[in-house]
Amino acid sequence: MNNLSRKRKKSTSAQSDEDISSTNSEKNTFDSEHPVTATITVGAIEVPELTDDELRDRLHLERKVERAFFEAGKALAELRDRRLYRSTHRTFEEYCKDRFSYTYRHVNYLIAGSVIVDNIKMGTNSSQNEQVEEMGTNSSQILPTSEVQVRPLAKLEPQQQQQAWQRAVKQAGGKVPSGRLVKDVVQTIMERTRVPNTYQIGEVCQILVKDNPDLRGKGGCWCIVSHVREFSCTVRTWDGELTVGLKHLKSFNYLPAECQQVQEICDRINKVDSTKLEESVQRFLESLAKLKRACLTDLEAKVLSLLELETGG
Repeated sequence: MNNLSRKRKKSTSAQSDEDISSTNSEKNTFDSEHPVTATITVGAIEVPELTDDELRDRLHLERKVERAFFEAGKALAELRDRRLYRSTHRTFEEYCKDRFSYTYRHVNYLIAGSVIVDNIKMGTNSSQNEQVEEMGTNSSQILPTSEVQVRPLAKLEPQQQQQAWQRAVKQAGGKVPSGRLVKDVVQTIMERTRVPNTYQIGEVCQILVKDNPDLRGKGGCWCIVSHVREFSCTVRTWDGELTVGLKHLKSFNYLPAECQQVQEICDRINKVDSTKLEESVQRFLESLAKLKRACLTDLEAKVLSLLELETGG
């Protein structure tokens, strides 16, 4: 009786295993030649196409992103020029640092970048004989999408900036070029258009900013050439030394005696200048740095002498 029961159980168990095997074979396709390969069918997920309204919204938002640095530069320039920060901050630099957490150099890069974009747009519009009001609205008008892309162009004149950008776009296959590609194009143009350095040590020149953010605040100041290189000069100013490209210098054509007088004024200001000076005194020294003559008036000389006495300069 017990043996018969065991046989029935084994038979039932065997039949159950066959049913499971049969069921699994129906769900999956098994490759007898490649035992580790199985094909599992997954239903396709349908992705709805964008509607015309969605396409317009996407393009509009993309243009906003691309235009962000340009709009920021234009806004910062207006805030600076109209001094709209004056009710809360003493200087524009302090305002940008507190309000936007921007360094002064970054602010200058953004402002200079917006000017360069305007130059590029002007050249593109002229070549196409049409006025494009919104950045990127014409498929043939490829414009910068970041400040890094236009930074190298600051070394060129406005007309050269347009040519360099168009050349970079062409090399990028009609797409927005990288900052590295723009820099390479600018370097090539500069090598072809460089002129020999004719400045001499001791010569007094005027500093020209020309959209170079590194020279911001130095525009119009006199400087004295202290070292001559092939395509740049190291110059002394009223508050230190800096290296300046040839296009950022303009000689005053002073006589040797006049150059010597400016050298003496520079030495005296350097000894007096200090960050501890009151703002009004600092402004006086800065005004001397923008003189368009090689000598001081009697009153200017007296005030400078008084400062020398007070500071021990």
